[in-house]
Amino acid sequence: MRRKKAFKKTTGNYFFNVKMGYQNNITISRTVRDEAVYAYSKYLKQGKDCEWLGQWDGKAYIDTELREAA
Repeated sequence: MRRKKAFKKTTGNYFFNVKMGYQNNITISRTVRDEAVYAYSKYLKQGKDCEWLGQWDGKAYIDTELREAA
């Protein structure tokens, strides 16, 4: 069985999850909010099940609301 890759949450980065199946989530991070929103919207356009997490401040996610233009 394949081992999990070590993953560190760095402060100031934006995160979102892409759900690929039963208990199979991919966490994607970007340093700039615009790049994170762009990547998130591209996954949504592909029909993927995504969850916006927000910006990690070291203890919790802040900036968790995502407002997209209609």
